[in-house]
Amino acid sequence: MSKQPTIVVTGAAGFIGSVFVQYLNEQGLDHLLLVDDFGVESKRKNWENKKFIKAIERQAFLTQLEEQEYEIDLMVHLGARTDTTEFNYAIHEALNIEYSKALWNYATAKKIPLIYASSAATYGAGEHGYEDSHAILDQLEPLNPYGVSKNEFDKWAIAQPSCPPSWTGLKFFNVYGPNESHKGRMASVIFHSFNQIKSTGLVKLFKSHRPDYKDGQQLRDFIYVKDLVAVIDWMMHEMLANVWESTKNGLYNLGTGKARSFYDLAANTFIAQGLEPKIEFVDMPEDIRDKYQYFTEANMAKLRAAGYTKPFTTLEEGVHDYVANYLVPNKEY
Repeated sequence: MSKQPTIVVTGAAGFIGSVFVQYLNEQGLDHLLLVDDFGVESKRKNWENKKFIKAIERQAFLTQLEEQEYEIDLMVHLGARTDTTEFNYAIHEALNIEYSKALWNYATAKKIPLIYASSAATYGAGEHGYEDSHAILDQLEPLNPYGVSKNEFDKWAIAQPSCPPSWTGLKFFNVYGPNESHKGRMASVIFHSFNQIKSTGLVKLFKSHRPDYKDGQQLRDFIYVKDLVAVIDWMMHEMLANVWESTKNGLYNLGTGKARSFYDLAANTFIAQGLEPKIEFVDMPEDIRDKYQYFTEANMAKLRAAGYTKPFTTLEEGVHDYVANYLVPNKEY
């Protein structure tokens, strides 16, 4: 790259987006067009420490794409409605499908590489496994409208006769780490556990409502947000250097490849503070019981085959870094 690339980051004020922008800034990259709905101040903590060309509201950005020529080198589309308890599908359809289609079509027309966020929620209860194969997309049975919307866009993207020169859809598994406080109920169990410990001295986890899983032993593939943005950064540089072969275009799992229990997650939140775990179990809310994933584990063979070789942070290492360096000092990344 002879000049610094101009990169679009959507969802830039959100959890993963803000960490990614900070990551780019730390590498000296600041030719960034940041796109989000910036009205919620809680999403903009530490925003003044980030460097970029321009921050643009989502709808204004779509309008500007049609009205003026940006010299964009790559688009990282992280913006989405991610609330799995939002059951109004029209909201997900507008924000997760139609918005994504508009960006895809622009990237295709202008020959701009595109990386977008999909989700492990597309796998539903895992009846068909967790392999990032294009062949199983029509068989997948997501458990909520959010997962449905992500799978519908994945299917649409795969079916397109025209596409960006380089593109990937990344199926994020359970992401945790700094800058997630604004997510409220949808923030990670670590975030909620830390605050429960601070206020009550204990952590409450959901009981299992399936006989094949003990309380607290529901399993997820938890990935530290710093690992996730490192993968995006690697793909981005491969694409910008024109070494990303078109045969690699497509969907990729983005987890660690190792499922861990919610009990382990909560226990390590105590341990990171030098405390003995004190965990109680409570009934799971009825509105999510039949839409709850009891096990997720990413098959990471495809990403490894594409050339990504870095190891992923262990749960113990990630929780310790998050708790000791961000939650305890009450700082954003």
